[in-house]
Amino acid sequence: MFHEPLTRRDLLHRSGMGLGALGLAGLLSETTGVKSADASVSPMAPKRPQIVPRAKHVIHIFCNGGPSHVDTFDPKPMLEKFAGKKLPMDNLKTERPTGAALPSPFKFKRYGESGLEVSELFSHVGECIDDIAVVRSMHADVPNHEPSLMLMNCGEGRQVRPSFGSWVTYGLGTENQNLPGFIAMCPGGMPITESANWRSAFLPGAYQGTYINTKHTDIEELIAHIRNDHLSHEEQRRQLDFVQALNKQHREARGDDPQLDSRIQSFELAYRMQMEATDAFNIKDEPQHIHEMYGKGVHARQLMIARRLVERGVRFIQLWHGGGQPWDNHDDLEQNHTRLAGQLDQPLGALLKDLKQRGLLDETLVLWGGEFGRTPVVELPKPGSNAGKVNGRDHNHHGFSVWLAGGGVKGGQAYGATDDFGFKAVENRVHVHDLHATMLALMGFDHEQLTYRYAGRDFRLTDIHGNVVQDLIA
Repeated sequence: MFHEPLTRRDLLHRSGMGLGALGLAGLLSETTGVKSADASVSPMAPKRPQIVPRAKHVIHIFCNGGPSHVDTFDPKPMLEKFAGKKLPMDNLKTERPTGAALPSPFKFKRYGESGLEVSELFSHVGECIDDIAVVRSMHADVPNHEPSLMLMNCGEGRQVRPSFGSWVTYGLGTENQNLPGFIAMCPGGMPITESANWRSAFLPGAYQGTYINTKHTDIEELIAHIRNDHLSHEEQRRQLDFVQALNKQHREARGDDPQLDSRIQSFELAYRMQMEATDAFNIKDEPQHIHEMYGKGVHARQLMIARRLVERGVRFIQLWHGGGQPWDNHDDLEQNHTRLAGQLDQPLGALLKDLKQRGLLDETLVLWGGEFGRTPVVELPKPGSNAGKVNGRDHNHHGFSVWLAGGGVKGGQAYGATDDFGFKAVENRVHVHDLHATMLALMGFDHEQLTYRYAGRDFRLTDIHGNVVQDLIA
């Protein structure tokens, strides 16, 4: 009787009821620094971290465009003294010409037992300050959006690299196989550099983020083709099994093909999502007091969805403020920051309180921030940039703030500092690589050991840089 030749993978699958393939998966995992609980079933199967993790999930609130740290979480009273005057130092080079000191129009108040000062823009977040570590000494590489977005998201500002969420799902898989492990939500379109912010690059495509436009409220607009109006669930399963059998034959005839493997996995995920995504993204079932707690608007909705996704085991959730770069306030900063923070503050404070009351904050690492901060001095008029107005701030990569909460973070502290005016990080400086290394440590990984071999080199999120900031870990 004629038999088709067996590939090594087929042989392993058929030997010992597939245990050989599991052994192969284990051997392969050792070359990448990742150990899989059942890597032969799905690349997104839950995996064991390298060290004991403090966090299981990440929620990244991305204020794309660059919020001003001196107007939010890094008060600088010296700016009042020099208001409208030149600083007693040379202005650092940023993207555009800058001038005199511009004091914050917002008042700061001390919150919690820690007494950390927070701007009136984020009073609801301030109520949670004892669970928050504000990193006031962040710095990046350049004062331009595109490379700074890529650095914050992918650990590299110039070349194609996998995103942070892709590295996390590569290392840990996800707890719920019926939902994507990495979801990026952005209402009203995409940020600049678009899907590059959540790409998997040379990692297998299964680890790429799934984009959802949370401007929509109807589930069929929110997630296209989530329902099949023509076939029953059983008929879809039979159809998919047939298609996957053809895909398997195609793959076996051509050897391993990562793109084909990713397509096969995407078909399976799309089928399984019909069972759970409709429920996960439906906030109508939330009690009235939860709706009142989060408030109204798209950010209340997507932050509530983020909590529901964490409850259902989704590993990495990124929430963008909106399409483009809404926090990029080169002019009318007072009006624009007031409007933007007004959209975000109440639901963000509610998220932290909601996670805590459900016992989820301890296992969920929350990150807030942008790709850089803004100058403590005014941006000077430039044709075509700020319409001749002198009431905004330029980009500032020399010093800015982010904050972390939950997931093993030591809250109630301000770590590091910028100079007296907020222009440059000067004390306990934290580069984006250091932030990534610290977050990976909280997720159970040595950032130097979470690697993937590509083009003859072992790549990692932090490239050849990064140090864990131990003072941020409880």
